[in-house]
Amino acid sequence: MANLPNVVILDDYERALRRFSNWTQVDGRCNITIHHEPLRNEALFEALKDADVIVLVRDRTPFNEALIARLPKLKLLMFTGKRNGTLETSALVARNIPIACTPGGPSKETTTELTWAMILGATKQLVRQNNLVLSGGWRDELSVLPMLSGERLGIIGLGSIGSAVARVGKAFGMELVTWSPNMTAERAAAQDAKSVSLEELLKTSKVISLHLVAGPNTKGLIGAEELAMMRSDALLVNTSRSALIDMKALQDALATGRPSQAAIDVFDIEPLPKNDALRSTPNLLTTPHLGFVAQPVFEIFSKGVTQTLEAWLDKKPLPHPFEP
Repeated sequence: MANLPNVVILDDYERALRRFSNWTQVDGRCNITIHHEPLRNEALFEALKDADVIVLVRDRTPFNEALIARLPKLKLLMFTGKRNGTLETSALVARNIPIACTPGGPSKETTTELTWAMILGATKQLVRQNNLVLSGGWRDELSVLPMLSGERLGIIGLGSIGSAVARVGKAFGMELVTWSPNMTAERAAAQDAKSVSLEELLKTSKVISLHLVAGPNTKGLIGAEELAMMRSDALLVNTSRSALIDMKALQDALATGRPSQAAIDVFDIEPLPKNDALRSTPNLLTTPHLGFVAQPVFEIFSKGVTQTLEAWLDKKPLPHPFEP
Protein backbone atom coordinates (compact mmCIF):
# COMPACT_ATOMS: atom_id res chain seq x y z
CA MET A 1 0.00 0.00 0.00
CA ALA A 2 1.30 3.40 -0.97
CA ASN A 3 2.71 5.78 1.64
CA LEU A 4 2.92 3.09 4.31
CA PRO A 5 6.35 2.14 5.68
CA ASN A 6 7.92 -0.99 4.22
CA VAL A 7 8.93 -3.71 6.65
CA VAL A 8 11.11 -6.52 5.30
CA ILE A 9 11.73 -9.64 7.40
CA LEU A 10 14.58 -11.94 6.41
CA ASP A 11 15.31 -15.59 7.08
CA ASP A 12 12.10 -16.80 8.71
CA TYR A 13 12.99 -20.32 7.58
CA GLU A 14 10.59 -21.90 10.05
CA ARG A 15 7.66 -19.65 9.05
CA ALA A 16 7.36 -19.00 12.76
CA LEU A 17 6.98 -15.25 13.25
CA ARG A 18 3.41 -15.07 11.96
CA ARG A 19 2.38 -18.13 13.94
CA PHE A 20 3.49 -17.15 17.40
CA SER A 21 2.34 -13.55 17.89
CA ASN A 22 -0.64 -11.26 17.29
CA TRP A 23 0.02 -9.04 14.28
CA THR A 24 -3.33 -7.23 14.21
CA GLN A 25 -1.84 -4.00 15.57
CA VAL A 26 0.81 -4.01 12.82
CA ASP A 27 -1.02 -5.26 9.73
CA GLY A 28 -2.67 -2.44 7.83
CA ARG A 29 -0.20 0.13 9.15
CA CYS A 30 2.77 -1.00 7.08
CA ASN A 31 3.66 -3.16 4.10
CA ILE A 32 5.16 -6.38 5.44
CA THR A 33 7.23 -8.75 3.29
CA ILE A 34 8.57 -11.94 4.86
CA HIS A 35 11.30 -13.97 3.15
CA HIS A 36 11.44 -17.64 4.09
CA GLU A 37 14.44 -18.58 1.95
CA PRO A 38 17.99 -17.17 2.21
CA LEU A 39 18.87 -14.26 -0.06
CA ARG A 40 22.36 -13.20 -1.07
CA ASN A 41 24.13 -10.57 -3.20
CA GLU A 42 21.90 -8.58 -5.58
CA ALA A 43 18.80 -10.60 -4.75
CA LEU A 44 19.26 -9.51 -1.15
CA PHE A 45 19.69 -5.86 -2.13
CA GLU A 46 16.63 -5.93 -4.36
CA ALA A 47 14.57 -7.27 -1.47
CA LEU A 48 15.81 -4.55 0.89
CA LYS A 49 16.28 -1.42 -1.23
CA ASP A 50 12.91 0.15 -0.34
CA ALA A 51 12.81 -1.00 3.27
CA ASP A 52 12.12 1.43 6.09
CA VAL A 53 12.46 -1.35 8.66
CA ILE A 54 14.48 -4.55 8.37
CA VAL A 55 14.02 -7.48 10.72
CA LEU A 56 16.69 -10.19 10.84
CA VAL A 57 15.95 -13.61 12.26
CA ARG A 58 19.12 -14.19 14.24
CA ASP A 59 22.38 -13.74 12.29
CA ARG A 60 21.54 -15.88 9.29
CA THR A 61 22.24 -13.07 6.80
CA PRO A 62 25.57 -11.21 7.14
CA PHE A 63 24.86 -7.48 7.28
CA ASN A 64 27.93 -5.38 6.60
CA GLU A 65 28.74 -1.70 6.13
CA ALA A 66 28.68 -1.92 2.34
CA LEU A 67 25.15 -3.29 2.31
CA ILE A 68 23.91 -0.79 4.88
CA ALA A 69 25.36 2.08 2.80
CA ARG A 70 23.11 1.01 -0.10
CA LEU A 71 19.93 1.35 1.96
CA PRO A 72 19.20 5.10 2.21
CA LYS A 73 15.57 4.60 3.30
CA LEU A 74 16.44 2.47 6.32
CA LYS A 75 15.07 3.89 9.58
CA LEU A 76 15.17 0.91 11.96
CA LEU A 77 16.97 -2.41 12.05
CA MET A 78 16.14 -5.14 14.50
CA PHE A 79 17.16 -8.74 15.02
CA THR A 80 15.83 -11.58 17.12
CA GLY A 81 17.82 -12.62 20.16
CA LYS A 82 20.31 -10.53 22.09
CA ARG A 83 23.38 -10.99 19.90
CA ASN A 84 24.16 -10.78 16.19
CA GLY A 85 27.70 -11.73 15.24
CA THR A 86 27.44 -10.74 11.56
CA LEU A 87 25.92 -7.27 11.91
CA GLU A 88 28.26 -4.27 11.58
CA THR A 89 26.47 -2.09 14.08
CA SER A 90 28.96 0.75 13.73
CA ALA A 91 27.60 1.52 10.25
CA LEU A 92 24.10 1.91 11.71
CA VAL A 93 25.32 4.00 14.63
CA ALA A 94 27.15 6.33 12.24
CA ARG A 95 23.83 7.08 10.51
CA ASN A 96 21.87 7.30 13.78
CA ILE A 97 19.71 4.35 12.76
CA PRO A 98 18.14 2.76 15.86
CA ILE A 99 18.91 -0.89 16.52
CA ALA A 100 16.50 -3.15 18.38
CA CYS A 101 16.60 -6.77 19.43
CA THR A 102 14.32 -9.17 21.27
CA PRO A 103 14.79 -11.20 24.43
CA GLY A 104 16.65 -14.41 23.76
CA GLY A 105 14.25 -16.78 25.47
CA PRO A 106 15.37 -20.18 26.75
CA SER A 107 17.85 -20.66 23.89
CA LYS A 108 20.61 -21.77 26.25
CA GLU A 109 18.41 -24.48 27.70
CA THR A 110 17.34 -25.81 24.31
CA THR A 111 20.96 -25.75 23.06
CA THR A 112 21.93 -27.82 26.09
CA GLU A 113 19.18 -30.30 25.23
CA LEU A 114 20.33 -30.55 21.62
CA THR A 115 23.94 -31.03 22.71
CA TRP A 116 22.97 -34.04 24.74
CA ALA A 117 20.65 -35.35 22.04
CA MET A 118 23.64 -35.31 19.69
CA ILE A 119 26.02 -36.86 22.22
CA LEU A 120 23.61 -39.69 22.96
CA GLY A 121 22.48 -40.07 19.36
CA ALA A 122 26.05 -40.43 18.12
CA THR A 123 27.25 -42.63 20.99
CA LYS A 124 24.29 -45.00 20.72
CA GLN A 125 24.26 -44.76 16.87
CA LEU A 126 20.52 -44.08 16.92
CA VAL A 127 20.27 -43.22 13.22
CA ARG A 128 21.98 -46.46 12.21
CA GLN A 129 19.99 -48.56 14.67
CA ASN A 130 16.72 -47.03 13.48
CA ASN A 131 17.62 -47.66 9.84
CA LEU A 132 18.56 -51.23 10.72
CA VAL A 133 15.10 -51.89 12.14
CA LEU A 134 13.32 -50.06 9.32
CA SER A 135 15.17 -52.20 6.76
CA GLY A 136 13.98 -55.40 8.42
CA GLY A 137 17.13 -56.10 10.39
CA TRP A 138 17.84 -56.41 14.07
CA ARG A 139 20.97 -56.21 16.19
CA ASP A 140 24.30 -57.03 14.54
CA GLU A 141 27.98 -56.98 15.49
CA LEU A 142 27.98 -53.15 15.38
CA SER A 143 25.15 -52.98 17.89
CA VAL A 144 27.48 -53.62 20.84
CA LEU A 145 27.79 -49.97 21.79
CA PRO A 146 29.93 -47.95 24.21
CA MET A 147 28.58 -46.24 27.31
CA LEU A 148 29.36 -42.85 28.78
CA SER A 149 29.38 -43.55 32.51
CA GLY A 150 32.96 -43.53 33.75
CA GLU A 151 34.26 -41.81 30.62
CA ARG A 152 35.81 -38.34 30.48
CA LEU A 153 33.76 -35.41 29.17
CA GLY A 154 35.89 -32.50 27.97
CA ILE A 155 34.03 -29.20 27.89
CA ILE A 156 35.66 -26.34 26.02
CA GLY A 157 34.02 -23.24 27.48
CA LEU A 158 32.24 -23.39 30.82
CA GLY A 159 29.72 -20.57 30.51
CA SER A 160 25.97 -20.98 30.93
CA ILE A 161 25.59 -23.68 28.29
CA GLY A 162 28.87 -25.44 29.03
CA SER A 163 28.00 -25.56 32.73
CA ALA A 164 24.56 -27.01 31.99
CA VAL A 165 26.13 -29.64 29.72
CA ALA A 166 28.56 -30.45 32.54
CA ARG A 167 25.74 -31.01 35.03
CA VAL A 168 24.10 -33.56 32.73
CA GLY A 169 27.44 -35.27 32.20
CA LYS A 170 27.89 -35.54 35.94
CA ALA A 171 24.42 -37.08 36.23
CA PHE A 172 25.52 -39.72 33.71
CA GLY A 173 28.55 -40.50 35.86
CA MET A 174 31.15 -38.90 33.60
CA GLU A 175 34.42 -37.35 34.74
CA LEU A 176 34.42 -33.64 33.90
CA VAL A 177 37.41 -31.70 32.61
CA THR A 178 37.37 -28.24 31.09
CA TRP A 179 39.47 -25.65 29.31
CA SER A 180 38.96 -22.14 27.99
CA PRO A 181 41.32 -19.21 27.41
CA ASN A 182 40.42 -17.73 30.82
CA MET A 183 39.62 -20.84 32.81
CA THR A 184 40.65 -21.05 36.45
CA ALA A 185 40.77 -24.00 38.81
CA GLU A 186 38.17 -22.29 40.99
CA ARG A 187 35.67 -21.78 38.15
CA ALA A 188 36.08 -25.38 37.08
CA ALA A 189 35.67 -26.70 40.62
CA ALA A 190 32.40 -24.78 41.00
CA GLN A 191 30.99 -27.14 38.34
CA ASP A 192 32.71 -30.22 39.80
CA ALA A 193 35.13 -30.15 36.89
CA LYS A 194 38.92 -30.14 36.70
CA SER A 195 40.74 -27.41 34.81
CA VAL A 196 43.29 -28.95 32.42
CA SER A 197 45.33 -27.85 29.44
CA LEU A 198 43.70 -27.96 26.02
CA GLU A 199 46.17 -30.65 24.99
CA GLU A 200 45.24 -32.90 27.92
CA LEU A 201 41.54 -32.39 27.30
CA LEU A 202 41.88 -33.33 23.63
CA LYS A 203 44.09 -36.36 24.27
CA THR A 204 42.07 -37.91 27.10
CA SER A 205 38.37 -37.10 26.58
CA LYS A 206 35.88 -39.57 25.15
CA VAL A 207 33.46 -36.71 24.37
CA ILE A 208 34.62 -33.17 23.56
CA SER A 209 31.93 -30.50 23.44
CA LEU A 210 32.51 -26.91 22.29
CA HIS A 211 30.79 -24.00 24.06
CA LEU A 212 32.87 -20.91 23.30
CA VAL A 213 32.01 -17.64 21.62
CA ALA A 214 33.81 -17.44 18.28
CA GLY A 215 36.29 -14.55 18.35
CA PRO A 216 39.81 -13.60 17.30
CA ASN A 217 41.34 -15.87 19.96
CA THR A 218 39.12 -18.88 19.31
CA LYS A 219 38.53 -18.92 15.55
CA GLY A 220 40.00 -22.12 14.12
CA LEU A 221 40.75 -23.36 17.63
CA ILE A 222 40.30 -26.96 16.54
CA GLY A 223 42.44 -27.62 13.46
CA ALA A 224 44.35 -30.53 12.01
CA GLU A 225 46.90 -30.61 14.84
CA GLU A 226 44.24 -30.59 17.56
CA LEU A 227 42.11 -33.22 15.81
CA ALA A 228 45.11 -35.53 15.53
CA MET A 229 45.51 -35.42 19.31
CA MET A 230 42.07 -36.89 19.96
CA ARG A 231 41.39 -40.46 20.96
CA SER A 232 40.58 -42.83 18.13
CA ASP A 233 37.20 -43.47 19.80
CA ALA A 234 36.47 -39.81 20.59
CA LEU A 235 33.33 -37.87 19.71
CA LEU A 236 33.63 -34.16 18.88
CA VAL A 237 30.44 -32.11 19.32
CA ASN A 238 29.81 -28.54 18.19
CA THR A 239 26.52 -26.75 18.88
CA SER A 240 28.24 -23.37 19.28
CA ARG A 241 29.80 -21.75 16.19
CA SER A 242 31.38 -23.36 13.15
CA ALA A 243 34.30 -20.90 13.19
CA LEU A 244 35.71 -22.77 16.19
CA ILE A 245 36.60 -25.72 13.94
CA ASP A 246 38.52 -25.93 10.68
CA MET A 247 35.75 -27.84 8.92
CA LYS A 248 37.94 -29.07 6.05
CA ALA A 249 40.42 -30.41 8.59
CA LEU A 250 37.56 -32.11 10.43
CA GLN A 251 36.40 -33.82 7.25
CA ASP A 252 39.94 -35.07 6.61
CA ALA A 253 40.31 -36.21 10.23
CA LEU A 254 37.05 -38.15 10.18
CA ALA A 255 38.25 -39.93 7.03
CA THR A 256 41.27 -41.19 8.97
CA GLY A 257 39.21 -42.15 12.02
CA ARG A 258 40.58 -39.69 14.59
CA PRO A 259 38.22 -38.68 16.07
CA SER A 260 35.95 -41.60 15.30
CA GLN A 261 32.83 -39.44 15.17
CA ALA A 262 31.62 -35.86 15.16
CA ALA A 263 28.21 -34.34 15.80
CA ILE A 264 27.80 -30.89 14.26
CA ASP A 265 24.87 -28.44 14.37
CA VAL A 266 26.64 -25.37 12.91
CA PHE A 267 28.35 -24.85 9.56
CA ASP A 268 30.47 -22.29 7.72
CA ILE A 269 27.73 -21.82 5.11
CA GLU A 270 24.11 -22.13 6.14
CA PRO A 271 21.94 -23.63 4.84
CA LEU A 272 24.55 -26.27 4.08
CA PRO A 273 24.92 -26.51 0.26
CA LYS A 274 23.21 -29.57 -1.18
CA ASN A 275 26.45 -30.83 -2.73
CA ASP A 276 28.58 -30.29 0.37
CA ALA A 277 30.68 -33.35 1.16
CA LEU A 278 29.72 -33.10 4.83
CA ARG A 279 26.24 -34.33 3.88
CA SER A 280 27.70 -37.71 2.94
CA THR A 281 30.35 -38.15 5.62
CA PRO A 282 29.41 -41.48 7.24
CA ASN A 283 30.78 -40.88 10.77
CA LEU A 284 29.26 -37.43 11.07
CA LEU A 285 25.90 -36.73 12.72
CA THR A 286 24.47 -33.44 11.47
CA THR A 287 21.49 -31.27 12.35
CA PRO A 288 20.38 -28.05 10.59
CA HIS A 289 21.42 -25.52 13.28
CA LEU A 290 18.66 -26.46 15.70
CA GLY A 291 20.34 -25.31 18.91
CA PHE A 292 18.00 -22.39 19.56
CA VAL A 293 15.11 -23.55 17.39
CA ALA A 294 12.30 -24.32 19.83
CA GLN A 295 8.74 -23.07 20.12
CA PRO A 296 9.20 -21.13 23.40
CA VAL A 297 12.16 -19.28 21.87
CA PHE A 298 10.31 -18.37 18.69
CA GLU A 299 7.27 -17.26 20.65
CA ILE A 300 9.49 -14.74 22.44
CA PHE A 301 11.16 -13.72 19.16
CA SER A 302 7.82 -13.17 17.45
CA LYS A 303 6.29 -11.19 20.31
CA GLY A 304 9.43 -9.08 20.51
CA VAL A 305 9.16 -8.24 16.81
CA THR A 306 5.50 -7.20 16.96
CA GLN A 307 6.04 -5.19 20.16
CA THR A 308 8.93 -3.32 18.57
CA LEU A 309 7.03 -2.63 15.34
CA GLU A 310 4.02 -1.37 17.30
CA ALA A 311 6.22 0.95 19.36
CA TRP A 312 8.01 2.27 16.27
CA LEU A 313 4.75 2.90 14.42
CA ASP A 314 3.37 4.71 17.48
CA LYS A 315 6.60 6.72 17.82
CA LYS A 316 7.13 5.32 21.31
CA PRO A 317 10.42 4.18 22.89
CA LEU A 318 11.58 0.82 21.58
CA PRO A 319 10.97 -1.92 24.17
CA HIS A 320 14.27 -3.70 23.58
CA PRO A 321 16.87 -1.27 22.22
CA PHE A 322 20.24 -2.77 21.41
CA GLU A 323 23.29 -0.98 22.78
CA PRO A 324 26.40 -1.81 20.69
